[in-house]
Amino acid sequence: MNMENYTLEEKDSFTVLGIGTELKSDYTDYAGINKEKADFWQAVSQDGRLNMLKAVATNDYIFTVNEAVNNKMMHYAGVMTEASLPEASRVIQFPKGEYLVVKGEAATAGELSNMLTGIAFSQVLPEAKNFAYVGGPNTSVEMGQRNSLVFGEMWIPVVRK
Repeated sequence: MNMENYTLEEKDSFTVLGIGTELKSDYTDYAGINKEKADFWQAVSQDGRLNMLKAVATNDYIFTVNEAVNNKMMHYAGVMTEASLPEASRVIQFPKGEYLVVKGEAATAGELSNMLTGIAFSQVLPEAKNFAYVGGPNTSVEMGQRNSLVFGEMWIPVVRK
């Protein structure tokens, strides 16, 4: 594991306005989950909902948020904003505090999100001695493009052990 791939950063609380879907696949069924996510992103990109979110965003970042809500695994497309939209299904509050930040780049936004999620949850968190994820929303953030690759970060709220 390449240690400079991740950092711990203090963040102020922030709000993401999200349009979401419930993931129905078992959480161990990675292929099923990834297909559901891909289908969802294709739908919101094509039907204009993602553009509605972008229109009220305070920056150019696109958030892919995972959150357990009432024992359902929810997956959201979102933007950082204080605005509200009737189409949006949830206002997601991220707490002030320390975040595990994993950086990366990939060919597509979906691949970036899946890759960062894999690194964070399969490599960094299991090996972490001094911090832990105790739940709450986590997000991958698509920040832009360079050299025809999408780059961004995964933000996961953590507590010191």
